[in-house]
Amino acid sequence: MRRTILLGSTAVLFSGLAWAMPATAQANETAQNKPADTLGDIVVTAQRRAENLQDVPIAATALNGDQLNDKAVKRLSDLQFAAPSLSVTDQGLTQSVNIRGIGIASGSPSVANGVAVYIDGIFQPPILTTSSFYDIGNVEVLRGPQGTLVGSNSTGGAMFINTQAPLLGGVHGYAQSSYGTYDEFTAQGALNIPVTSTLAIRGAGNFRSRDSYYDDLGPLDNHPDRLNEKAGRLGILWAPGDFRATARVEWIDKNSGGYAYRPIPGTPFAAGRTSDIRDLNYNSPTLNHERGFLSSLELRYQFAGGIVLRSVSGYTNKRINNLYDTDATTLAFQTQNQFVRERQWSQEISLISPTTGAFNWILGGYYQRNKIDVNIQNISGPPAPDPTDVLIFTDKTTFGIFAQTGYKLTKAIEVQLGLRYSGSRNKGDGSVKIGNGLPFFPPGGLQVASLAGSHDDNRLTGKAAINWKLDNDNLAYAFAARGYKPGGFNSATSQFGPETVWDYEVGLKSSFAGHHLRTQIGAFYMNYSNFQFDAINPASGQNGVLNVADATIKGFEAQIQGRFGGLGLDGGVAFVDSSLGSLSMVNPRLLPPGTNLPQCAPGQLPGAPPTCFNYQPFIGTAGGGPNLFSPKWTYNLGADYKFSLGGKTTLTPRVNYAFIGPRFTNLFYSRVTDYLAGRGLLSAQLTLSIDRWSIEAYGTNLANTAYVSGQSGNNEFYGAPREYGVRVSTRF
Repeated sequence: MRRTILLGSTAVLFSGLAWAMPATAQANETAQNKPADTLGDIVVTAQRRAENLQDVPIAATALNGDQLNDKAVKRLSDLQFAAPSLSVTDQGLTQSVNIRGIGIASGSPSVANGVAVYIDGIFQPPILTTSSFYDIGNVEVLRGPQGTLVGSNSTGGAMFINTQAPLLGGVHGYAQSSYGTYDEFTAQGALNIPVTSTLAIRGAGNFRSRDSYYDDLGPLDNHPDRLNEKAGRLGILWAPGDFRATARVEWIDKNSGGYAYRPIPGTPFAAGRTSDIRDLNYNSPTLNHERGFLSSLELRYQFAGGIVLRSVSGYTNKRINNLYDTDATTLAFQTQNQFVRERQWSQEISLISPTTGAFNWILGGYYQRNKIDVNIQNISGPPAPDPTDVLIFTDKTTFGIFAQTGYKLTKAIEVQLGLRYSGSRNKGDGSVKIGNGLPFFPPGGLQVASLAGSHDDNRLTGKAAINWKLDNDNLAYAFAARGYKPGGFNSATSQFGPETVWDYEVGLKSSFAGHHLRTQIGAFYMNYSNFQFDAINPASGQNGVLNVADATIKGFEAQIQGRFGGLGLDGGVAFVDSSLGSLSMVNPRLLPPGTNLPQCAPGQLPGAPPTCFNYQPFIGTAGGGPNLFSPKWTYNLGADYKFSLGGKTTLTPRVNYAFIGPRFTNLFYSRVTDYLAGRGLLSAQLTLSIDRWSIEAYGTNLANTAYVSGQSGNNEFYGAPREYGVRVSTRF
């Protein structure tokens, strides 16, 4: 009854706004005087200019807001079912976003991710990336190292999430509400108001709640995975003459009640696993509360000659509180209290030439500073509590200057050259302490390891390319590009070096059958040096980073989109073959539970209570296999057909299928503990559109496939079960 009242109240609220929204993708797919039943151009901005995706000589996938809905993409992790070579693996606090097997997320705050994620041009720290999409203009996924325009941590690729900007062209908006299984209720909407001929504002909001997919059978009756999410965004546009200023602020509040996981088979607490993946057995309290403030300011001025001066400023503040049952069973009492806060300031300034002549160019500079605070308390017991406190305070600075030029040798052939000089400064303080609050220990605990340290490095990266416009419908390109990810430190005595990659690619983008059919195909070969990998650092007992000697990655990707009358289709496929060098490291699967102390010095005994641990018996040779989190095959298929029912009424069924191949999660390559099986997921929807209104019946994971979606430590996460429901929306 409560849901019925709430659903009705929300419909009344939004319909009160519904007197003015263009399509969610209003500026991203344009017909450009083409017949209505052909494919419109997809406009992307990842290279600082508004360009037709078919004319951009890079491997990329772009989806506007409508296409995200068609492909059942609700959040960043769902993009792996719509873009080839992309995989997203659950790791609790962060997600491991990988493109072509590059971009492993690390728990260390001094590590840069290999896949950079941007929201409205602002780089996003790797925490708080699971919030829902709403009022999205488009999403662009760039594959391969982006060593010129994007920055120093994009060895795997970059993802640009662009929200809808305010517009001066009238009052617009949309309202949407849905109800589905697990008592899931969502409501979102946006309203765009032109205040004057030069000033417009746009407000958007999102609310989502859902019961948990899991039951906690333990004594505390936790509710991990239960979702309550709220977000709001305000945008302001001021555009007098040749000047344009766009400001956005957003607040996100997401509470899930904790993470849901069980022990991995073959690990120490596997005997405490429940028989059903949807049953948990915790004996410690759980909590997950994420809050984020995101802001951006873009200033653009176009001079008389067409040159654009662009400034993008950003500030983010993200905070997370977590409580874990780290053993995930009632066999032991091991709990962790975790607080993470990351603040970021960034500034980019660039000069962009027009592209009307034979010569074009982009010049710019970038600065970014991140301050990260981590406070972790691990407690094990009874009979007696055994606390271990981990404190980490990190200050990271990234800077760069870049230039990219293009010159048309002929009307059809263009050469490009891009260069970027990037630097990174990383310093921090921290410690591992034991015995906090216990008798016979100093106030605040006894320090057993220091996590302080510093690291500086820099590299020159860039790109050389040749682009051949065979005719109006075909673009061939080839390039060599170098990418770089900075190094860092694990402690005062342990550093890891920067990671570099050379990428060699060829590609062909084509349109056929009078723009009814469009394809993008390409092949690549990448050679990595000092590949970074997250591992236990014996000096501190905490996760750190090691450099693998080398890595090679090769493969191909292909995408297709088609529109023939009422029939629409799309698909993508990727094959990625990788090989890593070998190294010596601690095998975390063999460690006794709760091990997080530093290595004992020669002749030092652990003592009682222990102050150190001997890792030597647990060190082995790892590597020599494929990249982690890197499926060899990924593909996705989608099809829909729009039936005209007369007037402005249509009925459109759509079906999607996506496959993510198997992948390893640990360099020891155990098929029991370090392997995620492949899975194929089926989704569908049926949409009845009547003028500006639509009613959708939707279903995801229709085969109710049970699969492991990720790992953290000795625990594993699971994908969502079958879900279905009804969604109502209006645009005005």
